[in-house]
Parts: sequence; structure tokens; C-alpha cells
Amino acid sequence: MKILYIGSGFVGACSASVTADSGFETLVYDIDAQKIEKLSSGDRDVVQSCLFEEGLGDLLIRNKERIQFTTDYQKVEVFLDDCDAVFMCLPTPEIGETGESDLSYYFNAAKKLAGSLKKRNGEGQNKYIVIINKSTVPVDMVDQTQEIFDAAGVQNYGVVSNPEFLVEGKAIEGSLRPDRVVVGTWNEKDFQIMRQIYQRFYTSSTVKYLEVNPKEAAAAKLLANFVLFNKLAVCFDVIGRTCETFSNLQFENLRKILTSDQRIGSWGMYDSLYAGGSCFIKDARSLSHQLQTAGQNAPLVNETYLANRRQLELFLGRAEKDAGFVWSGKTVTLLGLAFKQDTNDTRNSPSIDIANFLLEKNVKQINCFDPVAMEMFKNDFPESEKIKYFTDEKNVIGNAEVIIFATDWPQFRSLAGDLQSLTTRPLIMDGRRIISGDYVDLQNNGFNIIAVGSPFIKGAE
Repeated sequence: MKILYIGSGFVGACSASVTADSGFETLVYDIDAQKIEKLSSGDRDVVQSCLFEEGLGDLLIRNKERIQFTTDYQKVEVFLDDCDAVFMCLPTPEIGETGESDLSYYFNAAKKLAGSLKKRNGEGQNKYIVIINKSTVPVDMVDQTQEIFDAAGVQNYGVVSNPEFLVEGKAIEGSLRPDRVVVGTWNEKDFQIMRQIYQRFYTSSTVKYLEVNPKEAAAAKLLANFVLFNKLAVCFDVIGRTCETFSNLQFENLRKILTSDQRIGSWGMYDSLYAGGSCFIKDARSLSHQLQTAGQNAPLVNETYLANRRQLELFLGRAEKDAGFVWSGKTVTLLGLAFKQDTNDTRNSPSIDIANFLLEKNVKQINCFDPVAMEMFKNDFPESEKIKYFTDEKNVIGNAEVIIFATDWPQFRSLAGDLQSLTTRPLIMDGRRIISGDYVDLQNNGFNIIAVGSPFIKGAE
């Protein structure tokens, strides 16, 4: 089979690498020349600098004979003549904070593709092809996609919804060993083609291969992300807040009790300052927008979004409220810039809002460190007199008056000893409970600590 990918972002690049690994000839098209150059470099480190996904570089290098990346659309049109399937992997960001998805990238790509599909096989269009929505799209996108292709005179095609449920940082592992594959379409012919594409999973005894209609598949992606987002918000806004309010409650102990109930489970039961990333917030807002546009109320969906916003605002506000800390003129260390560990993705990272908050508070300097996401963060916050970037986590804490743990990188867990060796006692703000095992020692050594899931910890004098 020959498979085309439109879009080489997180979803497109990872999915395409697995498609090539399945033995199919794969072409990936994108208008971002820099990204295409890095992904096709054949250099693991260069690939990682573009998309920090463990195993992606190795998979691309191993399958270099079967996968090509291009910005040349003429290659796409030639490829379409005997192409079996096209995966649409376009960004669908939220428009402002309206909840409505910006579908302009998708529609522009679909209209261009439709013009090319009509010309395939010398305009005979005798080769059947499936168009597969892998982007996170509205529930009725199958209808809108079909309208675009029908209006262009495209024939002999099908439209499939095949959402991805990947976890950033573990996308290759999740693509090679998914817990489920969801395929939605209206006809058996499209199901048969998708079974060929996903043969390694269709016949697997460990993968749930689920065939539904395309609207159910699209809705499942939005609903799955909302349920996960909601669980995180419940942990932050209810469990963590309870632990912050009453003394003698250890968050980790309550977590053990709650997660021992199989009905509750352990996923998402970690207190944090914010749930960021490209999916949860956007998809929850999109679900709310679609429900309200259809005449339904969506109070629980909306409150989940607000609870997440509230968590970060309350966390930052505790510096003044609990510790009497004055931000103006202070030097701040910001540890972690990615929205979570194991990725260089800074989309909806709490550190973006934190940096903006600190600038509004007129701090003297923001010293930043992240093991992989600094280049991405510089797109929003270039290095300046006020914003500095450091090469490691130990140097960045040196002259800080407040240290904010914003990302749960494992190497930050070992910083307690370095903190105790400082000649000063900066305010510690642990937004991930990353050094929770050292709170007592730090308190005994004179550190004031503000941590999600704990009341204010006042240092010994």
C-alpha cells in the first residue's frame, strides 16, 4: 500500500513512522520547510530537536527506504495516482477562548487535496482512495469533508474517522503498542482498507480494534480527553485543595487510599499546578462549544476548564497570601518550560502563564531551565535583560529569591540537596510535588514552601 500524510506535526510524524514500519510506502507533506528538513535528516538528534519523542528518530532512520518527507506538492500529486489512503493530520487550534476550533488549516488542505484528487489517473479517478481524519475535529467533520470533495467533483473515495489517543512523550510506544484503534466509517469497503493498513493491530490479541461510525469515532476523541481532563481537575480542585486546607493530611497517603479502589484507578491522581498541552483544554472547550451550539448546556465541561485555570491562579496567589512574598524586583527561577516531562512541547504550558504573570508583577529577572524545551519556549519569550536561559538545573537556582517547579522532570527530584547548600533561603513553590519527600528536611533548614496539595510550610527559624 501507498500512504500519504498531510501534516508532519506530533500526530503526523509519529503515525507516519509507524506506517512505514508496517512496510508501507509513506509520503509526508508539510509546508514547514524547517520541520521537513529536520525530520528527513537521518540524524536522531536533529529529529529530536524538532519533535522530542523517544524512538521517533530511530524509527525514521530504520525505515528511511520507505518514508519520505517533502514540501513539494508536485510529488504529492504524482503519489496520489496510485495512493491508497490519505491521513489528514492538520492542527485544529482553539480560536481565542471561544471553544470554536480553527479549521482553516484543515479546510485549506482539504480543498487543495480535492483539486488534486479530481486530476488523479488522468482525471479518470479509477483508483479508490480513503481520506482519513486523524486530526481532532468536530463530530460532524465527516459531512463537511465529504461536501468539500463532492463540490470539487472527486469520485471513487471514502471518508474515515481514525482519531489518535497518543500520550505525548510516549507516542511511538503508544503507536507501536496501542491499547485500542478506533476506526469510524459508513461502509464496509473503507473498513476493509483500514484493516489492511492496521493489519498488525487488527489481528493482535492485545489491541482492541473498534469499528464504529465516523461521528462516534470523532466524538469518542473529544469525550475521552474530557473525561481525563475532568479527572485531573477533580484531583487538583477537590483532593489537592482539601489537603491544602486541613493540617495533618498527606496528599501521597490519601492518594494511596483512593487509588487502592479499582473503580477510581491511579491515572491522573497526581496533584499539579495545571494541566496543559495541546489536547485536554482545546478538546474540552471544543466539546462545550459544539454542545452549546446545538442548544445544550455544558456546565460540567465548562467548570472543568475553569477549575484548571483556577488551580494555577490560586497557586501563584499563595506566594503573597501565605508567605507575604512581594514579587516586584525579585529574581525568580522557573524550573521546567514544557507542559510536562518527556516532551519539548510548550503548548498551554503553565510556564507561559507564569512568565506573563511574573512580567506583570515587574520581577527583576526570570531565570529559566528545561532539559529539552528551551528553544520552543524562546519562540514566546526570547532571551532578554529580564529573561535568561541556563544550561542546567543546578546553576539556575543560584541567586533566586523564589524557585518555581513547573514541570515534573525526574532530575528535579534530586535538587533538595543543592537547595540546602545555598547560602540564602529562597521561597520554594513546588507545583508538581516533585520534591515532596524532602519537605520536612527543607523546612527544618529554614525554607518556606508552597506546594500544591499542602498547607503553607513555614521554615524553622
